[in-house]
Amino acid sequence: MGNSLKAVVAFVPSNKCQKYLLEDLEEMPVDKMVDLSGRQMRRLPVHICSFRELVKLYLSDNNLNHLPPELEQLQNLQILALDFNNFKALPLVVCTLKQLCILYLGNNKLCSLPLELRLLQNLKTLWIESNCLQYLPEVVCELSLLKTLHAGSNALRTLPPQLQCLQELRTIWLSGNLLSEFPPVLLDMPFLEVIDVDRNSIRFFPSLAHLPGLKLVIYDHNPCRNAPKVAKGVRRVGRWSEETPEPRKRSGAVIEIAPDEKPLLPPAAKTEPE
Repeated sequence: MGNSLKAVVAFVPSNKCQKYLLEDLEEMPVDKMVDLSGRQMRRLPVHICSFRELVKLYLSDNNLNHLPPELEQLQNLQILALDFNNFKALPLVVCTLKQLCILYLGNNKLCSLPLELRLLQNLKTLWIESNCLQYLPEVVCELSLLKTLHAGSNALRTLPPQLQCLQELRTIWLSGNLLSEFPPVLLDMPFLEVIDVDRNSIRFFPSLAHLPGLKLVIYDHNPCRNAPKVAKGVRRVGRWSEETPEPRKRSGAVIEIAPDEKPLLPPAAKTEPE
């Protein structure tokens, strides 16, 4: 089915047209997964909500800006991908899916998240990158099992102190924000394994040597004059990392060292729950 034809059909709400978009998907798939990514859909066919044993639902790269209330029937859903759509607000029906482990909300138009998100107490992975967030919603700090948070490419200037309550958090991606200083709350999170603050405006890095769980810190593309100090065995990606020395001061001058190669980015592939 060509994309142009899909785009035309997506405007027509008739059952016949919606069935065409689903490509005759009438019964629950054996693998309990439905992937409707890239179908140019403007609304989710309600028929999908009848697959009550569904575990994975991928709706990425469409034109969705709302979801039907019938989605609440999918109480076994563990993975929901809503990235690359047109959501300006997270539909509250998503917050009724209490078995969700992984939620992809990246590349939308979200400026906030609803308080009802706290109901998703099984959530382990949250991707909210490339939205319009000027602050990290404090409700995220109530997701007690969260292990991975990807909040890159927003407009964050700081992080809430309540973030340290997420004692299961192991990986936090904050690249491409507006951080002018290293978020102090991260210094009180000894369980973190990966910290990415690439492409911000951080001029000075405090020592991270006291974080026993840390394995990787990415700090490249910041206007910093020092590299963060880390414990032995921790990998640094950025200027003056383990491959090159930090600049030496001579008569008040600083010898510049060329930046390293572009750091590794967070994994693009969607992950499965543990």
